[in-house]
Amino acid sequence: MSIADNKKAFHDFFIEEQYEAGIVLQGWEVKAIRAGRVQLKEAYVIIKNGEIFLFGAHIGALPTASTHIHPDSVRTRKLLLHAEEIKKLIGKVERSGYTMVPVNMHYLNGRVKCQIGLAKGKKQHDKRETEKERDWQREQQKIMKQHRR
Repeated sequence: MSIADNKKAFHDFFIEEQYEAGIVLQGWEVKAIRAGRVQLKEAYVIIKNGEIFLFGAHIGALPTASTHIHPDSVRTRKLLLHAEEIKKLIGKVERSGYTMVPVNMHYLNGRVKCQIGLAKGKKQHDKRETEKERDWQREQQKIMKQHRR
């Protein structure tokens, strides 16, 4: 079940491969995510000391959060992947010029997971082309719907 999608990632990048990662979260963050208070729009994935982190994801604290914890809504969160996957991702990012972006956040067996996309940036004309293609698909659907009546 999907929690939050990063639609901007598909607009700005060509997503070539996707990986599923666990996220190290605090208790108040899990409660806020279950309440749907998460946004991936400005988020991206960084590599630091051979580990992968989710940076800039906004998880808004609930007003009922604990009194002794001071929530930081955009803190850097560690992503959990297998060592082989991490090595592969680091190699592609450093050598091939790829970037990593969070594509969506979802539940899997009661746990919160983050889908990471290995992506290449789109140029402005590619974005326009994608928009034209989407408009054409929408127009085709409209025409087909009218013919069925």
